[in-house]
Amino acid sequence: MSCIIKVFPRHRHVLVLLGLPLGARLNMRFPNHSKRSVGRCRMSHNIALMAAEVPVDRIRNFSIVAHVDHGKSTLADRLLEITGVISTDNKNQQVLDKLQVERERGITVKAQTATLFHKHHGSMYMLNLIDTPGHVDFSYEVSRSLAACQGVVLLVDAAQGVQAQTVANYRLAVDANLTVIPVLNKIDLKQANVEQVTKQLVNLFNVNPNDVIEVSAKSGLGVSNILSVIIERIPALQARQDGHLKALLFDLWFDHFRGVVCLMAILDGHIREGDQIVSASSQKLYTVSKLGIMHPNETPTGALYAGQVGYVVTGMRNVDEARVGDTFYRRESPVQALPGFRQAKPMVFASLFPSDQSEFTQLKSAIEKLTLNDASVTIHQDNSVALGQGFRLGFLGLLHMDVFTQRLEQEFDASVIVTAPSVPYKARMKRDGNEVTILTPAQFPEKQHVIEYLEPIVEGTLIFPQEHIGKMLNLCMTRRGQQQSVIYIDESRVMLKYILPLSEIVIDFFDQLKSLSSGYASFDYEDCGYQCADLAKIDVLLNGRAVDALACIVHQDQTNTIGKQLCMKLRDVIPRQLYEVAIQASVRGKVVARETVKALRKDVTAKLYGGDVTRKMKLLKRQKEGKRKMKQIGNIELPKEAFLSVIRR
Repeated sequence: MSCIIKVFPRHRHVLVLLGLPLGARLNMRFPNHSKRSVGRCRMSHNIALMAAEVPVDRIRNFSIVAHVDHGKSTLADRLLEITGVISTDNKNQQVLDKLQVERERGITVKAQTATLFHKHHGSMYMLNLIDTPGHVDFSYEVSRSLAACQGVVLLVDAAQGVQAQTVANYRLAVDANLTVIPVLNKIDLKQANVEQVTKQLVNLFNVNPNDVIEVSAKSGLGVSNILSVIIERIPALQARQDGHLKALLFDLWFDHFRGVVCLMAILDGHIREGDQIVSASSQKLYTVSKLGIMHPNETPTGALYAGQVGYVVTGMRNVDEARVGDTFYRRESPVQALPGFRQAKPMVFASLFPSDQSEFTQLKSAIEKLTLNDASVTIHQDNSVALGQGFRLGFLGLLHMDVFTQRLEQEFDASVIVTAPSVPYKARMKRDGNEVTILTPAQFPEKQHVIEYLEPIVEGTLIFPQEHIGKMLNLCMTRRGQQQSVIYIDESRVMLKYILPLSEIVIDFFDQLKSLSSGYASFDYEDCGYQCADLAKIDVLLNGRAVDALACIVHQDQTNTIGKQLCMKLRDVIPRQLYEVAIQASVRGKVVARETVKALRKDVTAKLYGGDVTRKMKLLKRQKEGKRKMKQIGNIELPKEAFLSVIRR
């Protein structure tokens, strides 16, 4: 089925960009005869014409940033409804949270883009929205998203007030010279305190109280005002649609049929299907096969213009060619490459091994494809005597590690074993005085070869109600923290700044924080270098054999406590064998803790029904000798729960 669509004179530049002569008519051919298909194609054509008609000075690129559970995704839903991208429906909940892990956990872990069209004072505007995560472990997603924006909507819960990640996101926006629009959400709640939270914004960020917008994202109250303020306050990108192409690659993902799909911000010029573009980093030439905008799903437009954000398919198949922060330009018009993004610094390292070594190649392919979508993860190959070949991955935090492994299992059907997380330590060697980085316990050098050990530290920011200050101070002191400052945001909230060892906060610090504050405290941290520390390595022995995958590095003062915890956890998860299993925690050759898994008893005397007692003793002695021999040659099967128990110690 085909349809002739007329192009009006004001759309003649569309024909020029598509390489068609003036006066030509677009012959749209539909794959089947259904009215629904015709409607979708006409809608896509209308969106393409609208995108081509909007000049660069009427394009606004912005992100929504906030702390966890302050309503970013709900606000994005209301903006999509108001601008007609999605229909008004009670089922519209977190439309931009497309991953299964996001639906299950109720949090945003991946920044998503959507293009909106909104009429303001009689003129049509294009608004490119980026919904970002709120947890500190996904701050790299936020920083990359801000590179494609000229402004941000800083969302604050009117009931919870300013949180730690709110402060961090504000700093990111200011450092990027972006326009910040403060918005108070959930003003219709009974416990909302609009006046007090506005005062917090004024004290911390020096904003004008008259510039604060009050909305309820759930009910839609006041949300339409945000669109007007975005258009009026956020500046347009200074670019030319007829200039040389300069496109920033700020996100990408892998599609099994099309290869690598790039999400680009067009900073200058325009790009259309069939163009040949060059990667500034690899100097490889690609041909654009498909492109369009996210509305909120992929909507082909045939061309992207300066100021717009959209997806580009180039047929790129090799994952090594894709680089987040890369610059693309036309082969005939080279431009200076953009500076790109600062490399993310991993804070937590863990090893991943396939449950079956025959699946190593599939796991490698899955990790490479998933890291396209999460460029903050670092990869190194690893080997373990107990678990075989695997990978040593660097993450931004423990939640980041947990979400990454869950996505591996859900999206690629990979079964993995995760070892205990560790942080990157350093050691200054006596031999040459150089510093070596210790990523795994297997690399930990003996004390006699080391001048000093160094551990990473962070500057933590805690924000909580004033009545919990005693518990928070005690928690930070028990985690070897050094107090920096105490700031009273208002009459009821306090902000603490502490220098803390990274190893003390990556495991269960956040859980303890929420428990002691009844869920009202928030926490954020930034890298602060290294400091000297007295470190030791705990080796776990099973029947005298060391299991390298269970080893860990801790502070010397905690060796006895943590060693005992490890042995007790392993005792509960290791299945009983036909012989006794001794679990020992050893530090520098000295056993500091021991637990025993009792042997299963087989009643070898059950067949006896009388006779001399020596017959019974003979059978028991033979069983004892058999168990001793079995203990020497037997293998202990460690279930996946044994490694998870070390993580949750």
